Amino acid sequence: MAADGGGKETNEIKTQFSTREGVYKLLQNSEYSRPNRVPFNSQGSNPVKVSFVNVNDQSGNGERICFNVGRELYFYIYKGVRKAADLSKPIDKRIYKGTLPTCHDSNPLSATADSVSLLVGFSAGQVQLIDPIKKETSKLFNEDRLIDKSQVSCLKWVPGSENLFLVAHVSGCMYLYNVEHTCGTTPPHYQLLKQGENYAVHTSKSKTARNPLLRWTVGEGAVNEFAFSPDGKFLACACQDGFLRVFCFDAAELHGTMKSYFGGLLCVCWSPDGRYVVTGGEDDLVTVWSFADCRVIARGRGHKSWVSVVAFDHCITSVQDGQAPAEFSGSDEDFQEQLMSNGSRERADSAQSRLSKRNSTDGRPVSVTYRFGSVGQDTQLCLWDLTEEILFPLSRTRTLTNAMNTSGPCGDAAAPGTNGNNSVSSSGPSNSLSPPLPRSNSLPHSSPTGGSSPNNHKATSIMDSALIATGVSKFATLALHEVRKERHPDKDHKRNHSMSYVGNKSSDKLSQLIGTRAAKADVAKSLGTPLCPRMEEIPLLEALVCKKIAHERLTVLIFLDDCLVTACQEGFVCTWARPGKVGLLTSQNSTNSPSGTVV
Repeated sequence: MAADGGGKETNEIKTQFSTREGVYKLLQNSEYSRPNRVPFNSQGSNPVKVSFVNVNDQSGNGERICFNVGRELYFYIYKGVRKAADLSKPIDKRIYKGTLPTCHDSNPLSATADSVSLLVGFSAGQVQLIDPIKKETSKLFNEDRLIDKSQVSCLKWVPGSENLFLVAHVSGCMYLYNVEHTCGTTPPHYQLLKQGENYAVHTSKSKTARNPLLRWTVGEGAVNEFAFSPDGKFLACACQDGFLRVFCFDAAELHGTMKSYFGGLLCVCWSPDGRYVVTGGEDDLVTVWSFADCRVIARGRGHKSWVSVVAFDHCITSVQDGQAPAEFSGSDEDFQEQLMSNGSRERADSAQSRLSKRNSTDGRPVSVTYRFGSVGQDTQLCLWDLTEEILFPLSRTRTLTNAMNTSGPCGDAAAPGTNGNNSVSSSGPSNSLSPPLPRSNSLPHSSPTGGSSPNNHKATSIMDSALIATGVSKFATLALHEVRKERHPDKDHKRNHSMSYVGNKSSDKLSQLIGTRAAKADVAKSLGTPLCPRMEEIPLLEALVCKKIAHERLTVLIFLDDCLVTACQEGFVCTWARPGKVGLLTSQNSTNSPSGTVV
């Protein structure tokens, strides 16, 4: 593990750290928080979350930042490394009563300087659609908690859509919504649409179009986080039962799974080219999973507590044909000179273009390096390098595939890349996938060409009938009464301490349920299999950087072009300038902080 500043106190909060590409520095004047800058009393509260959206403002200040602290939600112009943060002028500020905001996401397709569609999930299960620029609240979904009473753990707009969004709850269910539809005044009834190993997809049984369009039941326990692949075609779910499940989203087919070394998985992210998925969780490890091979290829040990966020750094990731990555060739001094001459953003753009080309390489040698980061409840930031020394030797020597993959061999499947044309190879499992599930239940869905198997015909019949309101009576009603045995409180690694498992009321115990003892026994048997290799069976990554950067547990890590952003549970959102970018900040008088009055 790389460590700087030998001899210094280990509990000292770092304000800068060094990597091969240079020094990252904390910008004190670019800190976002509550206007009064008073640390938030975080005991028993939901994690602080941060989301960004670019409104394509012609003035050059197009980035907008949204973050929640306790009952409060803030929306600011994000000035990053350019100018100091002005906390006296939030675009919007909201204080909620009776429920807490838990997560949020803005739609990048419809965002403009005059309007932003911002989704906000809450601890009581509701989802609000607001416009923080117009200061309007347009819609409230699951208002009466008839769809799900448990806390919203994650929500995101479906890539490429201005109307569809996906919401995950700690009950273990995910729901697909359409902003144009209402939720109804009675609890929804569902009919089974597709079922696989430890997951099921139901469609809403209604004579008129209503939300939710689909209900996904995934694993046992909470769906802590999900992430769409770069091309939007695949969905990775990190679940409290310790499983990573990767689905083909439209077809609702399980592509592959992985089991954590111990405990639940709390976070997940995709590499920029969609070839790798990284997870973190209660085993204090980061785990790298290959999409094409459906297997664990490496683990990283550096955190001393649960890993709360993992994210790839698209600016450092490098792919080159037939030679070593420029970021890691030569001495550190040579690298500094190259950085100053070329600029990190230009290098990042060329790396991104090479990432897309890598999906179609015809046997030529490829040199690749991925950079990803992680933050945890141990208040530490770790940076990791995933190099060809880890990736390529394993690809040549190991041929194990995931035994629990339900959609056939994964070895021929190409990664879901940034280009839709190369998301799945022609020889991969896509040819055997069932037709895509409908993203709307108000219009008929045309059947795909080429599917002639009985299974394909059956799936198409179910979809078409589910889409036509007058035809839903042909199917039997599936009652929404799923009985799960309550977990034993002494055998779950104190999961009640996890922020993703904070309940609201005793009546919401359904959201706390997990699998039976038999299921736990099956999980124990997975250790030492391709589903969950032993520690000595796969490479162990060492952290390039591992630094304590906060007093409270870290809940946010986001990589931007000229900086990286972190946040802790005290409510402080910090900007770390990339090497060579710190001089862009125009310092302002930080004494103009307001008294924290409600806007």
